Amino acid sequence: MSPARAQFFTPREVSCHCTTADLWVSYLGRVYDLTPLAPHYKGDILLKPIIEAAGKDIGHWFNPKTGDIKTSIDPQTGCLRYSTPQGLFLHISPSYPCSDWDTDFGHSWWCDEIGILSAKTRTIRIINTLTSQEHTLEVCSEETIWEILRRYLPYIAHAASYTWKYCGVPLNMDLTEENGVKDDDEFEELKLDSDLCTASIHLYFNDDLTEL
Repeated sequence: MSPARAQFFTPREVSCHCTTADLWVSYLGRVYDLTPLAPHYKGDILLKPIIEAAGKDIGHWFNPKTGDIKTSIDPQTGCLRYSTPQGLFLHISPSYPCSDWDTDFGHSWWCDEIGILSAKTRTIRIINTLTSQEHTLEVCSEETIWEILRRYLPYIAHAASYTWKYCGVPLNMDLTEENGVKDDDEFEELKLDSDLCTASIHLYFNDDLTEL
């Protein structure tokens, strides 16, 4: 198995984390878990824009070149300031000198990513030839078969005890689309129903009870 790497998430997965008790956002291709902010800053008006953004992509808040919050020139002072049309939020410094802004928060909340937002997702059907069960998963196109296998674990804990095949050929578990698994986009270009043409991976039991 390939060494562990950053985890990929689909936009749908991020959108499920949309409460103050479970608050994720994404921006510039990365995913962030901001859940700890809610109890720490409970009642702070500066938390409101972040709560309203829960489960969403906030890439429009950031400069894609610098990776920092967008800035603009204050027309009154001529000074550079953070651009926050959605309202001021946590860890944004005021555009004017003041003594009541608390800088003792460590580093900014937008610095701690937990994974990568998939640039493209796809649907794969997994068929267990031992039990005849079928499950359709939305996966990240960047994921290896090993990583797709981990997504499948909630359905069968011993998924690694199977040989994974596509069109009768064993898959290289360290590869992604290089295995030749057809992409949904090919069917969309032909205006075919992708649900009817979803690529199917067949699992064949090895009877060795391998565990991850």
